[in-house]
Amino acid sequence: ADFDAKKKRKVAEIYQALNSDPIDVAALRRMAISEGGLLTDEIRCKVWPKLLSVNTDDLPPLPAGKELREDSKDYQQVLLDVRRSLRRFPPGMPDDQREGLQEELIDIILHVLKRNPQLHYYQGYHDIVVTFLLVVGDRLATALVEKLSTHHLRDFMDPTMDNTKHILNYLMPIIDQVNPEVHDFMQSAEVGTIFALSWLITWFGHVLSDFRHVVRLYDFFLACHPLMPIYFAAVIVLHREQEVLDCECDMASVHHLLSQIPQDLPYESLISKAGDLFVQFPPSELAKEAAQAAQAERTAASTFKDFELASVQQRPDTVLRQRFRERLRGEERLRGEERTKSILTKPRTNRFVKLAVMGLTVALGAAALAVVKSALEWAPKFELQIFP
Repeated sequence: ADFDAKKKRKVAEIYQALNSDPIDVAALRRMAISEGGLLTDEIRCKVWPKLLSVNTDDLPPLPAGKELREDSKDYQQVLLDVRRSLRRFPPGMPDDQREGLQEELIDIILHVLKRNPQLHYYQGYHDIVVTFLLVVGDRLATALVEKLSTHHLRDFMDPTMDNTKHILNYLMPIIDQVNPEVHDFMQSAEVGTIFALSWLITWFGHVLSDFRHVVRLYDFFLACHPLMPIYFAAVIVLHREQEVLDCECDMASVHHLLSQIPQDLPYESLISKAGDLFVQFPPSELAKEAAQAAQAERTAASTFKDFELASVQQRPDTVLRQRFRERLRGEERLRGEERTKSILTKPRTNRFVKLAVMGLTVALGAAALAVVKSALEWAPKFELQIFP
């Protein structure tokens, strides 16, 4: 009963923010981040457009699918991916209804790509689009996805994967700030960050089987800075600290463990922790370490082929074996002194002091407010230049 009362109160606050003039977007962001997120799809239809500053009054009509399909260089790939996306639809949905939605899904994707020739389709994009389609329907989904694609997802839609790799390079520095032991273990295992690639580029839509968890995360990500998904990825790894440290310290074992995401994660506390970490270690502070991580990857003669392979959805073990062989060839000379030196001279910040001070995992403590503030600073410009 207490929960219901809380929920009622929250719904009332959300509608109050929606009905105020001008709309109180900061309050809506707080609601989307705080416990339970936006609660219902009906509310999401009203709030998601506000979080993305999309005007719902004059949505463009959807073009006819037929000519879109004939003109599109991506049609065959999109079709394959959408056909494979059965499990992204609610179990028990009648086949004809699902097939109708899959056709809509193809049209939304092709429409956004046609209107934005600078965007490149990637496998996993459809996992994000289907989430919007199921929550808000095709017309609104098209407008939201277009905005999202030119902003939050922009880096994944470049012709190369350089910026995506760059975002993944934030993962280890975040883990390092919170738990040096897990960080060093993962470094020794040389596991890299590929295991988190599908999490990042699908906003976890591809890896979580319960749709409610997916939309809860979308509430959170839409309200925050575009790098928040990588903080959330770090929090999942940190949450599994014991499993990681109990694992064999080699690439294949750790990769295998981490790429199987547990389905019973404590989402609310992880969201709250990700918010905390974002406040304590904002992207600007981690940028230098992320750049160093990129540098280290390059010197280790890892040619990033693994990304291209992972992105065409080959089996991760083949990717890993190939990467391992390349590593062995290129890394003989790096072994020994170089390695020890870099580990010994790595500056350990006074992070323990920082973490002790920040026990902020309150439903809506200073952390959420700061996250909201950073989202607001970022939102009006909507120029997503995460990387100088």
